[in-house]
Amino acid sequence: MNIQKLLFATRFDDLWFDALQSLLGLKKVALNHVVFLNVIERQKVAMRRGVGYRKSEEIKLREMANIRFIDWAETLFEQGMEVGVYIVVGSLVQHVISAAEKEQVDLIVIGKEHKSKIERLFSGSDLSEIVKRSNIPILVYNYLSQSKRKIEEPFKRPLLAMDFSPASMKAYQFLMPLKEIIGKINIINVVSEKSLCGTSVMAVQSSRKQSRDQLDRICDQFLDVGIEAKSHVYIGDPVDQIEKAARDYQATMIISGTAGESGRTDRYLGRVSKGLFEKSVYPVLVIPP
Repeated sequence: MNIQKLLFATRFDDLWFDALQSLLGLKKVALNHVVFLNVIERQKVAMRRGVGYRKSEEIKLREMANIRFIDWAETLFEQGMEVGVYIVVGSLVQHVISAAEKEQVDLIVIGKEHKSKIERLFSGSDLSEIVKRSNIPILVYNYLSQSKRKIEEPFKRPLLAMDFSPASMKAYQFLMPLKEIIGKINIINVVSEKSLCGTSVMAVQSSRKQSRDQLDRICDQFLDVGIEAKSHVYIGDPVDQIEKAARDYQATMIISGTAGESGRTDRYLGRVSKGLFEKSVYPVLVIPP
């Protein structure tokens, strides 16, 4: 799959232009069109004012978004890129899905939301709903304010999480056409501790070898197209171990190919994928099945 057009959905406080600039290496393979989206949510306008929804505040936010997008677009025009813009009022989930489908984008880029646990309990997670409803790959950025890590080109050293499900296999196929911008891929499979309970040492080693052999075959396919790849098997909680592997190998992004617990697929929003984009300090790319 080639990424020719992407949707950059920003609320400005959670996704900035530097994130887009980190993706412009995709121009080497296909990218030539960026669609900007800013959704003004009525509830947040009211909260911002503290006195209920005001049309004047909406107009002000529209103009602020327009000024920023004009500035960003000029930079992209200078690089020969096409640009589209949506500044709309309403539901973030609805407008992200609608714009992605209307524009037929190949990738949705969005920032990690910063709702508290109580807010998510009462209003749910916009990001979870977008991922659940989208059939387009979604790249979630987190600005890592605590770790002070600089944003790097995410496809430079990706960590690919594999569980060998159909969704997982599609994730590695997604990377094949991107050899010109990928430096090295580390591929990880996490073996659950529960699956090893009560087994002999020989059985544990056999299970590890089986996973390693499957990963090595995938590595060979990457090597065949000119992408350096290395396989790793970890044991423990998948979300924790994937995050640990990302640190171990200085990953620039995590790519989730997991399909959910016990092989179940509910629009690929399984526990592992959901845990990664909610908790990880790294950009997380979620690939639909």
